[in-house]
Amino acid sequence: MSERAAVQLAAGEFSFDRSDFAFIATTLYEDAGISLPASKANLVYSRLAKRLRALGLESFRDYCELVGSGEGADERHQMIAALTTNVTRFFREPHHFEHLRRKVVEPGAAAIRQGGRLRLWSAGCSSGQEPYSIALTLLSLLPDARAFDVRILATDINPQVLETARRAVYAAEEVAAVPADLRRSWMEPAGQGALRLDEAARGLVSFRPLNLIGAWPMKGPFDAVFCRNVVIYFDEATQMRLLTRIAALLRPGGYLYLGHSERMVGPAEAQFRLDGTTTYRKLGGERA
Repeated sequence: MSERAAVQLAAGEFSFDRSDFAFIATTLYEDAGISLPASKANLVYSRLAKRLRALGLESFRDYCELVGSGEGADERHQMIAALTTNVTRFFREPHHFEHLRRKVVEPGAAAIRQGGRLRLWSAGCSSGQEPYSIALTLLSLLPDARAFDVRILATDINPQVLETARRAVYAAEEVAAVPADLRRSWMEPAGQGALRLDEAARGLVSFRPLNLIGAWPMKGPFDAVFCRNVVIYFDEATQMRLLTRIAALLRPGGYLYLGHSERMVGPAEAQFRLDGTTTYRKLGGERA
């Protein structure tokens, strides 16, 4: 057995060794801040083998050489998109949307109708189920929300999932978690049992590509930020930087929603108090 074959990390048609994995992991960390442990070698192989087939390459060494070359910039983006986890669903962790309704939308509804603003951000929005769940929560209390200064920003590093989100078409099983009254009010048939969010819901959400470790064009302030099941993929130093940047864009009294296995870490922790399960309120402001 050759030395190269002896260090294969995954069984399959393409050679894939530790040096290939190290290059891919380093690239992903440098470009997207995502920390990739060695235990994810099989996942990397399975997701990127499709790219090798599409490109007609014979090994991961060839693939790494392409990604690292001047001609490989587009493929570098494709690689990051392929390795980005996009698990999502409507009203995932429903207590967050109930909290949004009770602590943000209900108390702010009168002010919004009188000309006040509301800004919400779904960071790592994937294929759109989270920001559309936010929109449906708003519409359940403010059915004419589009007539007011209400905006939902939805961002993701993966342009492919953003295209899916903009289409806003979901299979019947994907919308099963949406309450029946909201489906009837804000969704329309899209063929073959699928449903599409109607214009009232789609019009509340602006989808934009954004690398969370890169430059941020938005200035805030936001009333609430959903950054759920995102920071878990970063190392602690990157988590601390990200949470500090989010805190700077939240208004005093605003809320940050994290994923069920995530927690507040670093300097930003001093600016928040826990206000429910993985729900944090920024100190200051008048809203309870």
